[in-house]
Amino acid sequence: MLAGITLMVALALVFITVRLLPNNPVLARMGQHAVPDKVAEEMAKQGWDRPVLEQLGGFLANLARGDLGESFFHPGEHVTDELLRRVPATIELALAAFCIALPLGIAAGIAAAVWRNGIADYLCMSVSLLGVSIPVFFLGICLLEIFTGFPTRGRLPTGSGFEAASGFVIIETLLRGRIDLFFAALKHIFLPAIALSTIPLSIIARVTRSSMLEVLSSDYVRTASAKGANWWQVVLRHALPNASIPIANVAGFQIGQLLTGAVLTETVFSWPGLGRYLFDAVKDSDYASIQGGALVLVTVFVAANLIVDLSYVWLDPRIRLE
Repeated sequence: MLAGITLMVALALVFITVRLLPNNPVLARMGQHAVPDKVAEEMAKQGWDRPVLEQLGGFLANLARGDLGESFFHPGEHVTDELLRRVPATIELALAAFCIALPLGIAAGIAAAVWRNGIADYLCMSVSLLGVSIPVFFLGICLLEIFTGFPTRGRLPTGSGFEAASGFVIIETLLRGRIDLFFAALKHIFLPAIALSTIPLSIIARVTRSSMLEVLSSDYVRTASAKGANWWQVVLRHALPNASIPIANVAGFQIGQLLTGAVLTETVFSWPGLGRYLFDAVKDSDYASIQGGALVLVTVFVAANLIVDLSYVWLDPRIRLE
């Protein structure tokens, strides 16, 4: 219930905010020297001359029918079709970045907590501070300059002729037995995933360290150590599960952050996903495209946090959902 309310409020805020911006999509399309009568005619045709709340009601009514409208700058291009084509690319990139950030972040946080105030602690925390401080677009440009042997654009080599029906290139190349294209897809996604993973990796590492330090100082951990249990067994079997709730909370939050961070990453690496689509839509003030992209981002963000909340019961049986 609350997730649905959050989704509707977020969509309404995006809808109203976009229309309060000074950019006028009609002027952007016709030019600054457009005839005022033509501008007013096009605004009326699109319904943008009506009150914002009335426009919002029409948008929600169309959304209930599954209609996200057409792109203003690309007549005939339905936003829903374009999103279905581009979202799998962004999901694939975000999952690749998450698969890098989660294990490495947890490992770095555990190492920093176990060897507190040691070389490992200072090294892991210094690297995490650096990772969260460097802008994604700047890191992406640096990676392109350093790793010149990796592809700089797209998801597959030009002229491969491979079409993924589901949009998930890595999975489909593997399922169809195209091992050559599978490794080519991994090579294409490597640098964007590294660039996108740095901030969530750093945040997960710092939260893991903080949570593990609190648990490692608890009585039951000292008792397990006093009974002669192996130290790493104490850390991984006793301490880590009890420190997992804050880690799961921040990890779920980072899933939504990965999708928003993909806007800059996809722009730098010419990745044909939702981020690049939103970048172009905002640049052109394409209302329908911005609203559709925001709908996907908000939905994924809310769903990720809902899944994290539900996972608390599994992570800690003491928690019961009413």
